[in-house]
Amino acid sequence: MLSINRLAYKLVEELLSKPELYRIEVSKLPCGSTVIDTGLEAPGGYAAGLMVTRIAMGGAGEARLGYADYGGLKLPTVVVSTDHPAIALFGAQLAGWRIKAGDYTADASGPGRALALKPKKVYQKIEYKDEADVAVLLLETDRKPTDEAARFIAEKCGVDPRDLYLLLTSTTSIAGMVQISGRVVETGLFRLDILGLDLKKVEYGVGYAPIMPVHSDWGKAMGRAEDALTYGGVTHFIVDDEEEVLKELAEKAPSSTSKEYGKPSYEIYKAVNFDFTQIDPALFAPAVVGLTCLRTGATYIAGEVNHEIIKRSITT
Repeated sequence: MLSINRLAYKLVEELLSKPELYRIEVSKLPCGSTVIDTGLEAPGGYAAGLMVTRIAMGGAGEARLGYADYGGLKLPTVVVSTDHPAIALFGAQLAGWRIKAGDYTADASGPGRALALKPKKVYQKIEYKDEADVAVLLLETDRKPTDEAARFIAEKCGVDPRDLYLLLTSTTSIAGMVQISGRVVETGLFRLDILGLDLKKVEYGVGYAPIMPVHSDWGKAMGRAEDALTYGGVTHFIVDDEEEVLKELAEKAPSSTSKEYGKPSYEIYKAVNFDFTQIDPALFAPAVVGLTCLRTGATYIAGEVNHEIIKRSITT
């Protein structure tokens, strides 16, 4: 079975070998853990964002830049694909671990979760557990981790702190916006999981989403990042299941099925004081979801890209 931490570590080595190229900053904590800043204080950029996206998927997926027209508004996109959807997206990329160590908190994604089994039910569902002596995690945070936090994470992952690699990203950075748009396929799989699809039946996944301009205000930046997925994200999956099942799932999966669909995400979030638990879960889905039956080739596609919301998101 694939070791997503070992695969991700090979990509980390590439980052560490060329910090100037990727415009990142690398430091060591007293315990020996390596911290890689891709956008908090370091400039980062598109190249760093693509690497972070691949690392977040445990090295079991690809990410590259593209370009698309959104009703006359031309924007860069990130195109993501994986031949191991359950492991790469749920086993690694899903932000499923809320780190709390002393006064330090961060949302963690990446392959290190598969060592700590955070959350355990996810790994039971996809029947996967990694075994590696190195751990790689992506932290979405506004400050660098403490030594206490690194020791805590290393212990949970079962590795020596010196073998722990923490990549830092921020929504207010270019790399951060790239890696959030790079979660478009994971967002689609998450929605399909909510609707009851057996993730182990999903054989392949691909998708793309626009990379929105960076905003210095965290709330507005988060709104733009979510709009990229909710109103601009396009996904497609090849699934080993019955045609009738896939047809019904495709109809229910797109974000347009949500009762809150139709306003920029920042407006929706602000109305509930950024308490995401008050938002209809159906909104957290791609704009377009396509499903192809592996057995017959029958294909079902539902939803559409909302050019007007994409434009409003950028101009407000």
